[in-house]
Amino acid sequence: MIDHARDLVSVREATDRLLTAAAKLDNASVAEPSRLPGWSRGHVLAHIARNADALANVLQGRPMYVSATARDADIERDAPRPLDVQLTDVRESGSRFQEAGAAPADWARTVELRNGVTDAAARVPFRRWVEVELHHVDLGIGYELEDLPAEFVEREIDFLADRFTGHADVPPTRLTDGTHAWSTGREADAAEVTVQGTAPDLLGWLAGRRDGAGLTAEGGALPALPPL
Repeated sequence: MIDHARDLVSVREATDRLLTAAAKLDNASVAEPSRLPGWSRGHVLAHIARNADALANVLQGRPMYVSATARDADIERDAPRPLDVQLTDVRESGSRFQEAGAAPADWARTVELRNGVTDAAARVPFRRWVEVELHHVDLGIGYELEDLPAEFVEREIDFLADRFTGHADVPPTRLTDGTHAWSTGREADAAEVTVQGTAPDLLGWLAGRRDGAGLTAEGGALPALPPL
């Protein structure tokens, strides 16, 4: 069972961590490149804020974004703002998301996200948690995949392994960190490839944050994963 209320607490805690860390930046460093190609740290902070409002829209029955073009334009518009404005926006938009999550609701209902993707409403807080944690890493300010909460790492590997399950371009693959194991890729009676490494390295590879250099593959080459 997904505990959406507990995930909302985790989102708030992750947002507080991000705000505390980002407060040590200055206007010049906000304008510097992030770890995401083509995006400054300002772009990342703007996206984090706008995503909070977008997921609040989802919980309140509105379209996540007006359009893909409007989403991108909003991020470009907000990226150059000074640090204090960025942090206020992340804090206030995060509060709006928490308010939307605190409202009485049928958490078993199906909601629509971007590009026609649907999910249970109860999973939306976890999706927000993913945005905050991974984009905190993307800022490149000292918070690494190894710093992520262990529960988050395991659940996000679960989520991403499931996302690639059945994908025709990914061979039947077993993932393991030596303690836990996951299956992904095309359906088969047995895995063709076993990929092993630390949980943060597995997550980084699945999420497109690392190239898999820290992983070992047995039975074949490390699979090439399609874009998320």
